[in-house]
Amino acid sequence: MKYTSKYLSSIVLVLLSFLIHAQDKKTTSAPAKTADTTIVKTNRYGIRVGVDVFKLARSLYDEDYKGLEVVGDYRLTKKYFIAAELGNEEKTVDDDRLNFTTKGTYFKAGFNYNAYENWMDMENLVYIGLRYGVSSFSQTLNSYSTYNRNDYFGEEATITAGDKYSGLSAQWLEVVVGVNAKVFNNFYVGFSLRANKMMSNKEPQNFGNLYIPGFNRTYDGDFGVGFNYTVSYFLPIYKTKTEQKIPKKKK
Repeated sequence: MKYTSKYLSSIVLVLLSFLIHAQDKKTTSAPAKTADTTIVKTNRYGIRVGVDVFKLARSLYDEDYKGLEVVGDYRLTKKYFIAAELGNEEKTVDDDRLNFTTKGTYFKAGFNYNAYENWMDMENLVYIGLRYGVSSFSQTLNSYSTYNRNDYFGEEATITAGDKYSGLSAQWLEVVVGVNAKVFNNFYVGFSLRANKMMSNKEPQNFGNLYIPGFNRTYDGDFGVGFNYTVSYFLPIYKTKTEQKIPKKKK
C-alpha cells in the first residue's frame, strides 16, 4: 500500500510537470497579438459655392437660350449637407404650332446625403438629395399656327401674336442624384441628374406653361427632368478631428 501511494504520487507529479511544461511552451510559442493602427481624420465644415458651367456654355452657342445658375451647399453633419440653387433663364421654344419665350428666376432648397465613405482627408461626394423649387416667370406668345380646313391644300396660317403673360409661378419637388469630386486644393467638379414632380402651376388662360425656368420642359404637365455640371470652391469655416482604426494585417 505504501509503495502504491508513492507510485501514484510519482505519476501525478510527472503529469503535473508535463502539463506545466506544455502550457509554458504554448504561451511562449503563441504569436503576439497585433495592435490596430489608429489614424486621426480631419473633417472640414464650410460653404461650397459654384456655378453651372453647362448653362454658361449653352448661353454662348444657343441663340435661343440665356441662363445662369449659382449653386451652394453647407456641410451640416458628417453625411448631410444643406443645398440650394439660384438661377435665371430665358428660353425661346419653337414648337410645331407655336413659338414662345419664357423668362424668369427660380430658387431651390433642400439637402444632400453623402453615401460615399471617404478615407483619410478625402472630401468627395456621391449623394442623393431632395429639393423644393419655386419659380416666378413670364411667357410671351410670339406666334402660333392654325389649320385652315377650307383651304384645298390644308395649309396652316401663322399668326404673329406678341401676347405677354406676367405673374406666373410654379412649385415642384425635385429628386437629385449626383457626384462631387475634389480635383485640387479647394476646387470641386460635380454632375447631377434631376427628376421633377409639379406641385402647383399658375398658367395663363388658353396657354400652358410648356417650359418653366428651373423646372425645364414639362412632360404630361407634371413631370420634368434636368441636369447640371458644376465647378465650385470650398470655403472652410472650422475643422473637427476623429480617430479611425485600421486593422493591421497578420503576416
